Order: sequence, then C-alpha cells, then structure tokens
Amino acid sequence: MEGFTYTNIFDTKGIEYLIIIAFLILVVPFWRLLNKPLKIKVKAGEASGVLNESILRIPQGLFYSKNHTWAHLEKSGYARLGLDDLLMHITGGVELGNLKNPDDRVEKGELIAELRQNGKLLKIVSPLSGEIQSFNTLLEDNPEILNEDPYGKGWICSIKPDKWLADTNSCLLAEDALAWAKSELTRFKDFAAMSMKQLVPETPMVILQEGGELSDNPLIAMPEEIWRKFQKEFLDTIS
Repeated sequence: MEGFTYTNIFDTKGIEYLIIIAFLILVVPFWRLLNKPLKIKVKAGEASGVLNESILRIPQGLFYSKNHTWAHLEKSGYARLGLDDLLMHITGGVELGNLKNPDDRVEKGELIAELRQNGKLLKIVSPLSGEIQSFNTLLEDNPEILNEDPYGKGWICSIKPDKWLADTNSCLLAEDALAWAKSELTRFKDFAAMSMKQLVPETPMVILQEGGELSDNPLIAMPEEIWRKFQKEFLDTIS
C-alpha cells in the first residue's frame, strides 16, 4: 500500500515503553493498596494508648449517675444498670465480684458489685432502689466486655425499680452527661498527678505520655492507696 510504512516495535525502543507501562499498571495499584492501611495504622497508633475526651462514648437515652453508673428503663419496666465508658478507660481490665443474688432488694447507694484487679478493688453502688432481677452472666467468662461494650453487652444487672423518677431526678442526660464526663476526665488528670506526687513521689509518672496526655487505663499502674482515694473522691458520691 503506497505511503504506508510498517514498523515492528519489537525492533525499536517500543518494547521498553511497553515494559514500563506494564510495570506502572501493576505497581501503582499495589502501592496504593499497601499505603492505605499504613495510613490507617499510623492514625490508630497516634490515638492508641491515650485517654482524652475524643474517645469517650456517651450514648444518649441513658441516665448517668455521678458515681459513674448508668441506668436505662426498658419497655418491660425493668432497668438495666452498667458502668460508664470513662470509668472503664480509667480502670482497664477488671472483673466483677461480690454480686448480690437475684430477688435481693437493694437501696440506692448500696453496694451491688466490686471491680477487682490484681488484689485491688473498687466498690460500685446502685443508682436505683428496687429488686434485682438478674445479673449479666455473659461477664462471668468474658469480663473484657465491660471495657469493650459498657453500654451494650457489658451491662451489669437488671433491677425492677421502685422509685424511678425520684432516683433519676438528679441524673445527667445527653449533652449534660457529655459535658460532665469531660469535666470528670479533667478532674481525674489533676487527681492522678497530685496523688502520685503525694503518695509515691519516687515513682515516675508513667501514667502520663509525652506531651502531658493521660495514658489509657492509668489505674493499672497505681498502688492500692490511690485506688482507695479514687473510690472516695469519684465513686462514693451518688446523685
């Protein structure tokens, strides 16, 4: 065909261009795939191990007591009780002990459970008066659910309340509960720094990370004396 010239690219530099293009087609998606989880891991690493207000979970629709318990009235007329997310972040892994029995009666402010960790404990009192219906048996073999899902599967017990309106009158809801949780976190930071300085001045402040951020689960590293002090200042006052 006149005016037509056939060129075999394999006899020229064309083969090199094809190799480069094929290389880019294969490498670029792989690089993006490899780099994406890396960015996620970096972000997770930046947040991991730090206790600050950005990670606090405060679901709406629950009644929050100032001893770090919550209550939720169900359609059945029974109320579920549990522990708030801030307390779980402060304590770290704990187990429940010294539970009452179903059908036992409990008054608001009376002991319903203990949180135990390596010989140290915190006493949890009920935010409601009533008759205990049941305890969450799922926590017996899976105590970590207290930390992982404190408002769902990690509930502690079910109570048939006697005076729901009166007992929850001073509880906190929604935005008020969130604001209070943030103020409690600030108060705990001051409490932790002061307590460590007064009671164990020779111990380095391992509960604080670089930049002054509070480490997650700080009570784990604290001695029993501070647990008792925390009990008095944060858990013995009930609204």
